[in-house]
Amino acid sequence: MRRGRIIIFLVIIIFLVLIVVVGIGVLVVGLGLFNPNAAATPTEAASTQVYFASQNIPQGTTITKDMLGTFSIPQGNVAEVMFTTGEEANLVGQRARFTLDQGTLITSSMVGAGPGELPGPPWAVQVPSGMVAAAIPTNRLATAAYGVNDGAHVNVNACMILVDLDPAFQTILPNHIGLLTVPQSAAGGATTSVPLSLGLTTSGAADLPAQGRTEVEGAFQQPLYVIPSEAQRPRLVCQMILQNVVVMKLGNFHSQSVVSTDPNATPSPAQSQQEAAPDIITLMVTPQDAISLNYFVYSGAVISMTLRNPNDTSRIDAQSATLTSMLTQYNISLPSKLPYGQQPRLDVLAPPLLPNDIVPPKQ
Repeated sequence: MRRGRIIIFLVIIIFLVLIVVVGIGVLVVGLGLFNPNAAATPTEAASTQVYFASQNIPQGTTITKDMLGTFSIPQGNVAEVMFTTGEEANLVGQRARFTLDQGTLITSSMVGAGPGELPGPPWAVQVPSGMVAAAIPTNRLATAAYGVNDGAHVNVNACMILVDLDPAFQTILPNHIGLLTVPQSAAGGATTSVPLSLGLTTSGAADLPAQGRTEVEGAFQQPLYVIPSEAQRPRLVCQMILQNVVVMKLGNFHSQSVVSTDPNATPSPAQSQQEAAPDIITLMVTPQDAISLNYFVYSGAVISMTLRNPNDTSRIDAQSATLTSMLTQYNISLPSKLPYGQQPRLDVLAPPLLPNDIVPPKQ
C-alpha cells in the first residue's frame, strides 16, 4: 500500500516537470530567443565617404571645396582611384580634365594637378588618342542652319570644279597659237642660216587665238579650222569625303580658354557676334583625314556637313555627283530644241529673294 503511494507521487512529479519544461520552451520560441530555421543576421558592413561633384564643373576649372560633396559606399567597393575623406587636400586645387556633370563620382583620371600634368589647352584631352582636331571654314548653309553644334555627328561633303590641263605646261586648255616662220631657200638651192622665227599676231598673250581643231564641213565637205568660242567651262563634282565625324567645337575656342569665376562677366561684342554667326568648325578626324581636309580647303573646294543621329554608326558607299550621274539617277531629260522659248531670255538661275534675306539699312 505504501509502495503504491510512492509510485503515484513520482508520476505526479514527472508530469509537473514536463509541464514546466514545455512552458519554458513555448516562452523561448514566443520571445524569438531561439529560431533554428532563421539564418544568422549579418552585421552591417563598414562604409566609407567618397567625393563627388556637387555641381557642374566645366572643363579646365580649378576645383574648390564648395564644388564637392560626399556620400557613403561599402568599404569593399572603394577603388584606389577614388578620393575618400581625409584626401580632400589631394583633390582641391586640381583642374577638371573634362566637364564633370553634377553627381559624378570623381576619380584620379578626371583631374590634373596643373600645367605640368595637363600641357596645352584644357580641351586637348577631348581628342581621342590617334585622332587630331582640324578646323575648316563654315557658314550657316554648311552647318545645316547651325543645327550642327558641339558634339554632333556629321558627314562631310566636298564640291570642286575640274578643268583640262596641258600636262607639260600645266595650263588650262586650249593652248594659244602663234605663227611659226620657216626660212626661205637662197638662190642656187642653198639654204641660209636664218633661224626659225615665231610671230605673234597680237600684242599680248591673252589676245592670242586659241588652239583649235580641223573638221570637215558636212554639206560641202570643206575642211574648217574650228576655234573655241569661249574659255573652257569647268566641270563640277561633289562627293561625301568623311562619315560619322564628331564635331569638337563650332566657333572659336577663345571664349572658353579662360573659365571666369565672375558671374557678372559678359563676353565682348566681338565674341558675341562670333558666337551668333560662327564661321569656323573643328572636327575630330584621323591625321590622314586632316591632311585631306587641308587640301580641300586650300584647293578652293566648298565643304558642307550633314547632321546625323549619334546612334547611327552605318556607312554607305556614296557615289560622286556629276552632271552625267544627276541626269541619269534622277531621270532628267535633255530639253528639246523647240521653235518657241521663254521671254525674257533666261541665262542664269537666280534664287528668289526672301524677306529674311533683306538687310535693313543702318540708321
